[in-house]
Amino acid sequence: MTLLELNDSLRNCQQCRLASKRTQIVFGVGNPNASIMFIGEAPGFHEDKQGEPFVGAAGKLLTELIESSGLSRDDVYIANVIKCRPPDNRNPLPDEIETCKPFLLQQIDLISPKVICTLGNFAIRTMLGKQVSITKIRGQHFVVQGFRVFPMLHPAAALHQGNFRSLLQEDFANLRIYLENINSKLSQPAEQMGLFE
Repeated sequence: MTLLELNDSLRNCQQCRLASKRTQIVFGVGNPNASIMFIGEAPGFHEDKQGEPFVGAAGKLLTELIESSGLSRDDVYIANVIKCRPPDNRNPLPDEIETCKPFLLQQIDLISPKVICTLGNFAIRTMLGKQVSITKIRGQHFVVQGFRVFPMLHPAAALHQGNFRSLLQEDFANLRIYLENINSKLSQPAEQMGLFE
């Protein structure tokens, strides 16, 4: 299956309650062969209307931060844990995450990124399969099912809490250093790089 085929298969998805309120599925966007994949939480109002993740204010900030790391949105792939907007932008519920998680994992398998950057609590909890706090876990690196995972704050957090903006900038500065450090080692097994599960 290709990304396009997976996207097409989900267009009329009715597997959870979010189907009744959404405008459309927000599957993902970017380079299908990206080395870097960003995973957020869920589509918001603008994403639901446009069918593309991170196009609102948080998306503008994300684009700026990606560029500060020496990349562009065309270089990376951007997706969310869940593909439909929760009503009033509420947090996704556990059963909604579990319903959508297999589709996210399929995306990851098809893209096969070298590094997965999780944005916020829901993305890192989904990838690690346990309850963790992004404010305590950011800056660490993990290996999950062979993929290198780099937890970061969510751009929306920086918009709602001004003191988080410098922390988010720090996350992306650390990402740039991390990418530079592994650039020549991407073909090595992750366990040889001192990363841990």
